[in-house]
Formats: sequence, structure tokens, C-alpha cells
Amino acid sequence: MRRLMALDGEGRLTTDDVELTAEGLAVSQRTVWRWIERARSSDDLNEVARDHFVVTDLVRERLAFWRGNISAVHRELVEEAKSAGTVAVSRQTLQRAVERDVLRGDRAGLRHGEHARRAHDVFLQRPRTHRNEAWESDHVEAPVEVDVEGQLVKPWVTWFVDVGTNAVCGTAITPGAPSRESILAALRAAITLEAPYGPPGGLPERVRIDRGKDFLSNTVRSVLAGFAVRVVPLPAYTPHLKGTVETVNGAAAQMFFAGLPRYMGAQKLANGRPIDPAAPALTFEAFVTELLGWVRWWNTEHRMPVLDGMTPLQAWLDDPTPLNTVPTGDLRLLTMEDDGRTRKITTKGVSWRARQYVAAWMTGQVGRQVRLRHMPHHEHEVEVFDASTGKHLGAATLADMASSEQIGELRRSREARRRQLQADLRKAEKARRIRYAAVTTAAPPQPINTVTGAQATAELSDADDQQLQAVARPLLVPLRPPAPGWVLPRPPREKTSRAWFEDNGKEQDR
Repeated sequence: MRRLMALDGEGRLTTDDVELTAEGLAVSQRTVWRWIERARSSDDLNEVARDHFVVTDLVRERLAFWRGNISAVHRELVEEAKSAGTVAVSRQTLQRAVERDVLRGDRAGLRHGEHARRAHDVFLQRPRTHRNEAWESDHVEAPVEVDVEGQLVKPWVTWFVDVGTNAVCGTAITPGAPSRESILAALRAAITLEAPYGPPGGLPERVRIDRGKDFLSNTVRSVLAGFAVRVVPLPAYTPHLKGTVETVNGAAAQMFFAGLPRYMGAQKLANGRPIDPAAPALTFEAFVTELLGWVRWWNTEHRMPVLDGMTPLQAWLDDPTPLNTVPTGDLRLLTMEDDGRTRKITTKGVSWRARQYVAAWMTGQVGRQVRLRHMPHHEHEVEVFDASTGKHLGAATLADMASSEQIGELRRSREARRRQLQADLRKAEKARRIRYAAVTTAAPPQPINTVTGAQATAELSDADDQQLQAVARPLLVPLRPPAPGWVLPRPPREKTSRAWFEDNGKEQDR
């Protein structure tokens, strides 16, 4: 417009100039002539063509109240304008204003929350680094049901991923919720270079983790500190700061878990039920085999554009950075939880958690001061060290450990008690449930449960008796009458006066 107005001031503005400008700006010639007329009447070339509706803070608040529903906000604006005697903006105007003044990510956040807003953010990518410069670790719940001793559970996967090469260095799978033991097992598999692990491995310079309490536990921190590995806990709810391991999580969900039987994200029927609810599940052993096979494929066959078409293993092997590793024997002992107390070998062995642990090498060493290390939740075996020198003495196993048959019977007994309690609680909740009649106008709720007077009296009587028996002392509350058909004991017969005198006379003769 400055160029056109300069030509207009010099008297050299022609229709060809207007046509050329309109073609370059992809607007009509009429629009350009309108701009020229507005500029001739005003010195401000940036003046807005006309006033337009602006989204205020109040409109944003109502938009958030109605969860991004523009039509609902427009209805409120119409009601306000009607009560004030003014004219409200049209719904199309409000729609254009929201699209112009509210960012796309903010609109998504107003509808679905923070996670939806983050989907429209731009994240920076860390520059490529050398191998073992940094690792990232995470837990991920596999969206697949597997068979674990007759029960369907969703296993958890813990892995360490090298940031420089995208190689999965170590993996651990647990049938239940992960813990410190899962992290230490995956860390041991990630560091070692011996078969069946490696070649990716060695000691990293730092490990980036989220703020899960198992990752921040003293056990994991002390183990990594013993290897001079720095732990970098990331802020909460910032998965983009550990994008390498999150990439592996997403790839596993789309490229591996989705192809397994009993995948939880599979297509559903119209009623929301799975297409094949009786589909056989993989055993836990088969699931672990398949998952480790996919990890091997990811490292050795999957070519990634971010690695210039190389596989993670190729990028790892081409990196000349020297590796720092730990001997296998020391690695196993160092990736354990320290008991932190000094104990003494007695004639019964070593006492830990009110249990006795014994080993053949303890013969002749009664009275020696020792310390214990163990894998979390693995209480059947501990490693024993000399308290003064730190020398590894050997392993000790739990004395009087129950057999596998006893453990199976105990597990079945616990399961039976759990099911009985669950059935009792379900019956109690069903008895507590109250159904109400549907209404078409505002009215107090009307219960529709049908209970006879006799049933209510009997239930209340049983409840009162149970409460009295729970708080009363024995022999202070009279027993209820016996049920019909019971045989009652015969009461003792009272003696007559003659029988009394006979008995009394016999007593005097004695």
C-alpha cells in the first residue's frame, strides 16, 4: 500500500498497477481499490478495515465452562443481548473470532484438557550424541492379557534405551506391577556384554528417568552411584524430555503389542465387547520370548531415518567411543540392595527379617560379622559379605523353605478365601442397593424395592442379634428359643420330703 500510495501521490497510479498488486496478493481488484480509497481518506495505512468481534477473557471463561462448545456460548450471548436490549453477534462471527483469537492448541485444551493441548506444541530434538552418553529408562504396561498360572494379567516392561543410537540395551518383564527389582534386573542386562545380552551395553554417563518412586528409591540411586553414573530425574509430566524411550514405547504398542492375541486396544463390537472374548492368551513364557524377539529385531533389522538409514546396532558398532563395563561376577553383586546392618553368623545361620538363612560354607564361621545384599522381593536367597573387608563369602538360602506343593496349596487356599470374601461383599452391596422409580417432573425419589414385612422383621432381628453378640459378654445375653424339632434335655426331678429324710438319715448314720 505504501508503494501504491506513492504512485498515487505522483499521479502515476494506473489500473495495471492495481491489477498486478491484486494478482500478487491473491485478492480481487475491487479489494485493492477499496484499500486505496481508505488510504486516501486516512494517513494510517494499517487501519483495520472494520471493527470485528474480539474474544475477551469472559468469552474464554465461558468457552472453558462449556468445554469448547461454541454454540452453547453463543446461546448465552444471545440471552445477555436480549435482556440488555441489544443485538448479539451471529454464531458464524463468534466461530470466526474463536478460530482467529484462540490458538488451535488452546481450543483443544479447552475441550479435552492439557494432554490434548500438548499435541499441538512444538518440541525441540536433542542433537545426536555418542553411545552411552545418556540412557533413558521407563516402565510401560503391555496392553495385552497373558496367562500367568491360570490368571489373565497385563505384564509390565522395563527397559533402558541408549539416546545416541536408539538401541534397547536392557529389558526386564514382570507379570505384575514393576518395582526396584525390575529396574535392577533391566540395568544388569543393559550393562553386561556377555551372551545372551549385548552388544549394546556398558556403563552410561547418565540416566534420565521420570519421578516414579521406584526409580527414585535409595536402592536404585545407590547402585548407580556405585558405578559413578549420574541420575537425572526429570520434572513431573514431561514425557517429551525422555523422547527416546517414549519413541520405543510407542513403537512397541503399534508394531508389536497390536499383533498379539487378547490385545486390549483391539476392535470392539457395537455393544463395546471384544470380538472374540474367549481368545486363547499367550503364556507368560511365550510373551517374554516374543517380546525379546521384537527387541532383537528393533536393534538389528529396523532401519531408522534418524540414524541415516542404519539400524541401532549398526550405529552402535560404528561409534568409536570406548566402552566402560563391569565384570559379570561383580555386576551381579553390585546390582543388589544393601541390607545396611551388621549381623553375626550363629549356630542357626544368619537371621534376616525373622528368618534363618544357611549355607554349607558357614561351617566353622560362627560369630563372624557379616553384611547382606539381596534382590528386592527375592527373599529365598541372600548374598553374604564380610563386614570388615567387604569380601564376598557366598550365598545363603532360606532354611525350612516350603516345597512347591505347599506353596501351591497355600496359594489356592488364599484364593478361595479371597473369592468367599468377594462373594460376601457382593451380596452385601446387592442388599444395600436401592432402586428408584423414574420421574417426569421434579419430585422426591420413590424407592421401588419390594420387601415384605416379615422379611424386614427377620432381617432386622438377625442384625440386632449379631450386634448384641458382638458387643456383649458371654452368659449375659439370653439365648434365642431353639428351633422346632430340637430334643431338649429333661430337667432334674425335685426330691420329695420322704426321699430327703431318707437321704439325710443315711448321711447321719455315716
